[in-house]
Amino acid sequence: MDDNDFGDFGSDPYEFANMIGDGDQPVYPGCRKYTKLSALVKLYNLKAKHGMSDVCFTELLILQGDLLPEGNTIPTSMYEAKKTLCALGLSYEKMHACPNDCILYRKEYEDSTTCPTCGITRWKEGKDSILKEGVPAKVVWYFPPIPRFKRMFQSHETAKSLTWHAARKSIDGQMSHPADSPSWKLLDDKWPEFGNEPRNLRLALSSDGFNPHSSLSSRYSCWPVILVTYNLPPWLCMKRKFMMLTLLISGPKQPGNDIDVYLEPLIDDLKSLWDGIRGVYDAHNGEYFTLRAALMWTINDFPAYGNLSGCVVKGYKACPICGDDTPSHKLKNGHKICYIGHRKWLPINHPYRRQRAAFNGKPEYGTPPEPLTGEEVLHMVEDGDRVCWKKKSIFFDLEYWKYLPVRHALDVMHIEKNVCDSIIGTLLEIPGKNKDGIAARLDLLNMGVKTNLQPEYGERRTRLPHGPWNLSRAEKREVCYSFYGMKVPEGYSSNIKNLVSLQDSRLLGLKSHDCHTLMQQLLPVAIRSVLEKPARYAITRLCFFFNAICAKTVDVSKLDKLEEDVVVTLCLLEKYFPPSFFDIMVHLVVHLVREVRLCGPVYFRWMYPFERYMKVLKGTVGVPSSQKMGVSKPLSGCTVSVVDRDLLNQAHLYVLKNTEEVLPYIEQHMIHIKTAYPKFRKRTKWLQDKHNSTFIQWLRFKVQSELNEEDNHGVSKI
Repeated sequence: MDDNDFGDFGSDPYEFANMIGDGDQPVYPGCRKYTKLSALVKLYNLKAKHGMSDVCFTELLILQGDLLPEGNTIPTSMYEAKKTLCALGLSYEKMHACPNDCILYRKEYEDSTTCPTCGITRWKEGKDSILKEGVPAKVVWYFPPIPRFKRMFQSHETAKSLTWHAARKSIDGQMSHPADSPSWKLLDDKWPEFGNEPRNLRLALSSDGFNPHSSLSSRYSCWPVILVTYNLPPWLCMKRKFMMLTLLISGPKQPGNDIDVYLEPLIDDLKSLWDGIRGVYDAHNGEYFTLRAALMWTINDFPAYGNLSGCVVKGYKACPICGDDTPSHKLKNGHKICYIGHRKWLPINHPYRRQRAAFNGKPEYGTPPEPLTGEEVLHMVEDGDRVCWKKKSIFFDLEYWKYLPVRHALDVMHIEKNVCDSIIGTLLEIPGKNKDGIAARLDLLNMGVKTNLQPEYGERRTRLPHGPWNLSRAEKREVCYSFYGMKVPEGYSSNIKNLVSLQDSRLLGLKSHDCHTLMQQLLPVAIRSVLEKPARYAITRLCFFFNAICAKTVDVSKLDKLEEDVVVTLCLLEKYFPPSFFDIMVHLVVHLVREVRLCGPVYFRWMYPFERYMKVLKGTVGVPSSQKMGVSKPLSGCTVSVVDRDLLNQAHLYVLKNTEEVLPYIEQHMIHIKTAYPKFRKRTKWLQDKHNSTFIQWLRFKVQSELNEEDNHGVSKI
């Protein structure tokens, strides 16, 4: 054994001795079932499982102490509980960062007082939490993963589960776990010494940002970085219990492309894990071994995909798989870039390749672009050929990273949501989400296709001819009534009825899982009797594709057919929908089958479990609900604003008009104004302005008069 054997318990021998003492000390005199340490661990597990706030946990500890007999050892605050639990290794490292995202103050910069890159003064803890230059501080909390990986093997059940993938019987031609994928097998074949040890860990990383203060401060963000372990069986590896928070990046702005600076400590630990951590105890086999680990890919939404990978995710080269050969076209009137040209993925003799009028007015003879390998990408960014790349990603510091076939996974959750929003918004003509309009019709005219759909200008209004994607007013109502009347099993989805607005025939407030439910099952049912048949057929095919690709078990023999079908589906959408419909999210659909073929089932690589975990984090690090009303001082990132008298009166008037007791006085005041100014009785706007400017003062006088009258008669409402 070496020095790492006792790394879980900290470097302080007194802390280790105290922990041994807490492990032997009963929770109260005479108790044989729980010790102080085991009781605290159980309670803290409840806190983590149910997302309990620190204030709630402190109150629970106080209640437990009151319920137990005198002389009990239960701590009375969260602070005391943390002091005990920190001996288990549940600690973290707090690091300062340059506000301009230049460096972390660690290693050679740990004692620096200024940033060596930009020269800004380092933030010091204490009363002054703002730099002299007025830039808010940035702080990073790092939770080292190595001690926690060691503790996973110290649990008999968890250690057994971590070798589940090697003991199970896989079915040929079926993928139900990343262990069945070519990406997993590539690590086994290229590094046999790594693959021959089933206890070596395969990891995935996810990161996304959220605002911990909700709407109270829009100038603040938290970026958690989370690791998951794929060695575990499918029913465990994506559960919150085994999601490992490694970094929490906190500051007034998002890290953006400079997120590599904050990932440095994690990358250092991943390098150590690839080289091997000796002396890790396996409780299941009762032996010590050398633990190694490899990061297989990252899981992010598309903007974060660009930040972590270093690739461009906007403009003409927005597709990270197609790169320079991204099929893009600038719309002259819509002033946006559309991504059409999916016919190049069709077989060379497919009839769609020769059709012109239905597509972009030209035949298609091109071939689909070949995705770049990691070695090719690394060569490009190191040689300065960065047309499609913004930087060299820090993940290339990992020895094996350039050999992985998929380094950053496309998130099916966000792709499905954006595609669903585009379809629903276009069919129901929802403002802000509708891909149709005058500009879209003029772009069709400029491309020389579907000229019969160009706008018809009249004296009073411009008329848009009925397109294949348009629904009549009656058909929109029929679709909305279909959604309004749908009933699904308990827990299947949110109540679809609450998302339907029958007054204006819209769907409002769709969340990611609502869009998932619509695309998987409900949308084909709602449009089955409306819309022109070709457009309806194309949408239904797309829904069936998402249903098939999200299956928990993938039949490898059917993937080629599935890929051919989705290309035909996208070509059908190009025939019957305007070019403005094809944003980058619609284009990315063509690459989803490739990633399933290389990485395995989708549900191991989408953001749903991480979004749920970040909701728990938001409730933990955000503003407690008891403080949201009546905040006495500004939160971090907030500024104090002086409200002028007019704005204060406007807010006061708004509150009065929404108070039931004041409604009779509003009617009396309007009658008073009409009586006092008979010449303006029919001028509604003038009367309303006069009412708004005089009502508050009139109400004060009116209420005071009533109170004086009641006092004179010896009556008081109070």
